Amino acid sequence: MKTLKSYVLGSWQEGKEGNLSFVTLVDPSTEEEIARASSEGIDFGAVLAHARERGGPALRAMTFGQRAALLKEMSKALRDHRDELLDLSARNTGTTRPDGSFDVDGASGTLAYYASLGWRLGDRTFLTEGEGVQLAKTEGFYGRHILVPRPGVAVHVNAFNFPAWGFAEKAACALLAGMPVITKPATATALVTERCIELIVEAGFLPDGALQLIVGSTGDLLDRLGPEDVLAFTGSADTALTLRSRGNLLAANTRVNVEADSLNAAVLAPDVQDGSATFGLFLKDVVREMTQKTGQKCTAVRRILVPADRLGGVQDALIAKLSAVVVGNPADPAVRMGPVATAQQLRDTLAGIGELGKTARIVHGTGQRADGVGAPAGKGFFVQPTLLRSDDARSAGPVHSREVFAPVATLLPYDGTAADAAEIVALGGGTLVTSAYTDDAGWAGDFVARGGGGTGRIYLGSEGSAADAPGSGAALPQTLHGGPGRAGGGEELGGLVGVKLYLQRVAVQGSKALVDGLVGEP
Repeated sequence: MKTLKSYVLGSWQEGKEGNLSFVTLVDPSTEEEIARASSEGIDFGAVLAHARERGGPALRAMTFGQRAALLKEMSKALRDHRDELLDLSARNTGTTRPDGSFDVDGASGTLAYYASLGWRLGDRTFLTEGEGVQLAKTEGFYGRHILVPRPGVAVHVNAFNFPAWGFAEKAACALLAGMPVITKPATATALVTERCIELIVEAGFLPDGALQLIVGSTGDLLDRLGPEDVLAFTGSADTALTLRSRGNLLAANTRVNVEADSLNAAVLAPDVQDGSATFGLFLKDVVREMTQKTGQKCTAVRRILVPADRLGGVQDALIAKLSAVVVGNPADPAVRMGPVATAQQLRDTLAGIGELGKTARIVHGTGQRADGVGAPAGKGFFVQPTLLRSDDARSAGPVHSREVFAPVATLLPYDGTAADAAEIVALGGGTLVTSAYTDDAGWAGDFVARGGGGTGRIYLGSEGSAADAPGSGAALPQTLHGGPGRAGGGEELGGLVGVKLYLQRVAVQGSKALVDGLVGEP
């Protein structure tokens, strides 16, 4: 069984036997033990100092274009070993090949996008923001906002579901901004992340201290963060609250960005007719967002809003498509959906379905553990796609408060108006993405106006987008990934939006001639 190592202080370090026991990683399809991980023995104070004293100065001395070159090489390192990473993904996370590519290709693609963005920023070392403003009667006193790299460390704590993309999308923004990165993947799926970092380190292009990896516990790392550092976290809202409440982070006003779970919704507008291209897109998207990566996506659809008089017909159409999904070991070519990633995830899934069942009834699936095709009987963390239905959306209780991080969603009725749909979606307390399917621009405009304040992204599915739309679950680097309220209140990706998390906004004041000269404008 492989022992995973952390990459810190310029070398690979294996955890020691000690108070922090090794965590065992298993194949979720067979429950075979495949690796173990621990961070016991790591001096986290030294890890931070290495990033601050070596990685930070080296990155800040570079231009955006030079940092872009690093990202391009990182992307290439992952892309050149794509097949290997997909195999590891299947073994460590239970993904089918298409689902694994969503993670692995998302990682290399996001790095490549931010490399191209950095090339366009060119030989600058800081950014200007907005227009300058005269602050006195003459141009003798003038102001301008600029964005400069923060002289701290970016610590990234990532979730289990995207061990490649989760690491890469945060690291791309921080490294382009000029901040060194300490990345901490979820231990259960760290096999994939460790190999990603190993490939990058072996290529030898990153400055010493620019990128470090922790497998296992973070120990006292987070207690050592200060005012110039950034902590970015992806995971549950409960864990996010615990992290945000740490005394040193509050005292130092350490910048914290959170992308948490959310009860994303898909809304079918009343103008969409059965058999239309838009209806077909709605069915395809909802089924994909329920089952891709076994529903283990923060952007997955959890609530499906349908005009009340069409609830039965939509239910039948969804069940017909969900019934065709073959669940099992991704090593079997017939399988279209793998297991959930861990035994704990399976327990949480079954408990969550039971909680949803207090106000909704199962119309497809069993709500129980299942055997998987191509897997030993009684082994593996399998569950069938599960569709529930509640006939009273406003009294559905747990449907709007309990996210089941699995292939589980609930059908809900609404009266067909954009106002009613937006009010029901809002019961979830904030989403990463809300999707609406309509060809009626007026209805769409009303829905966006009423519901836009409660989400980070609105995906509009229509006949015009049916051929190109990637689905609401695709968090593309060009647009915002984050959302208000329950979704964490954070902002990642979105081009420069994600980079600005790691930059400090500074108001520069002085004579216009001096300020213009400083920012490089005539």
